[in-house]
Amino acid sequence: MHNQVIFILFTLLYLNGTSQTIYEKPNIIFFFVDDMGWQETSVPFYSEVTELNKRFHTPNMDRLATRGMKFTQAYACAVCSPSRVSLMTGLNAARHRVTCWTLRKDKSPSGENVKVTEPEWNVNGISATPGIEKTKVVNTLPMILQKSGYRTIHVGKAHFGAKDTPGENPLNLGFDVNIAGHAAGGPGSYYGKNNFSAAFRNGSRIWDIPGLEEYHGKDIYLNEALTIKANKEIDRAVKDKKPFYLYMSHYAIHAPWEKDPRFYDKYKAMGLTDYQATYASMVESMDKSLGDIMQNVRKNGIEDNTIIVFMSDNGQPSNTDRNLPLRGHKLLPYEGGVRVPLIVHWPGITKPSSECDNYVIIEDIFPTFLEMAGVKEYQQVGDVIDGISFNPFLKGKTKRKQDRPIFWHYPNTYGGALYFPYSSMRQGDWKLIYRHVERSLELYNIKNDISEKNDLAKDEPKKLKEMAKILSAFLRESNAQMPIDKSTGKPVEYPDNSIK
Repeated sequence: MHNQVIFILFTLLYLNGTSQTIYEKPNIIFFFVDDMGWQETSVPFYSEVTELNKRFHTPNMDRLATRGMKFTQAYACAVCSPSRVSLMTGLNAARHRVTCWTLRKDKSPSGENVKVTEPEWNVNGISATPGIEKTKVVNTLPMILQKSGYRTIHVGKAHFGAKDTPGENPLNLGFDVNIAGHAAGGPGSYYGKNNFSAAFRNGSRIWDIPGLEEYHGKDIYLNEALTIKANKEIDRAVKDKKPFYLYMSHYAIHAPWEKDPRFYDKYKAMGLTDYQATYASMVESMDKSLGDIMQNVRKNGIEDNTIIVFMSDNGQPSNTDRNLPLRGHKLLPYEGGVRVPLIVHWPGITKPSSECDNYVIIEDIFPTFLEMAGVKEYQQVGDVIDGISFNPFLKGKTKRKQDRPIFWHYPNTYGGALYFPYSSMRQGDWKLIYRHVERSLELYNIKNDISEKNDLAKDEPKKLKEMAKILSAFLRESNAQMPIDKSTGKPVEYPDNSIK
């Protein structure tokens, strides 16, 4: 009799057309923002409210944080394509070798360095099929979700593979739907009146956003156009009774910095410069998109069965105001380059207004989402998976000792004199940075010195040697590429060989 009651209850819930039952796969929305710094939000991720928190207005991020869990120590790579490939594959950048940003086939965007030459990294990105040089062949997150019954939807920035390679098109990487995703990592323009193209500015068409022709010549901002399209795909998935994975990947806040007129004036009235007001308007425009999607989820009656995850792909660009107290910015190994906002709302799982101080890193998204979706068996092509699910943290098990080492690897020479190739790691409270050209090591205690002002390399020789050994072991195990020393023609040594 008891089993009959359960069966009848399940049948009634199913026939009611709702997705808000424990019997169905949860929908997953990954709201992924480009170049947004740790403090560029009214949600404080630091122990105190900062001046930048007071400047920016992100009410929908606030709503999401009130509903779910805020991670104060979430990390990405310091530049976009490596982060995107890591979340798609579960692999650290040292292992997948897409260590800088991609665009043109077989061509690196990097310039010359006087002392080293960057290695032959995977400049063409990723692919699901072999046969393309300088490309990492992978099983992607949406490919695995697709096989388990999800409708996989890509909206916005892709930046997974170079132009004229299979990886430039998300449809070749496991997405059922692709809206506006292609090889370029930034838009030509945020304005529909410019056809979302840079042709009016410099004649280049490689940045033109595909698939938004219906908005060409119209007075609409890119974030709004992408949101409208995304919500239509949510509506369609709900109508078709399909669980969905929406990769809502905004081009904002990436250059070109073009104001959203809906929000610009209020920031200008605050006394901000034109650039500051423009940037803040772009942040709030992105936040409005988050709110519109959250509202559509509620309208469709799927709120109780939809996980929403908010994250940025790297720190803020160099010409924006510093995300104090963090040091550095995009492309650098310091906290300002790699520490990013992360909020997770998993209905019935995450405690409202909760906070997790344990660190996680971008490749952890891959196993976390698969576990959320109930996928128990998966593998990567010929590789171990570096990411570790952080679902235990979401379920309140946040007291686990943080002794796991996490790694960054950037052997590239992009960006000029301000930037440098490096490998780095964090374990517990300690952060190690290895500068490839100088063969020099920097050591910081992040808990005591979040601003990375006090290099303890000379004061803590035992800890320095211990961490250099761990970092070197990982670089060897992952067969990480190193720059070539021009004076010797040989790869730069791993860090344990640099300690005298």
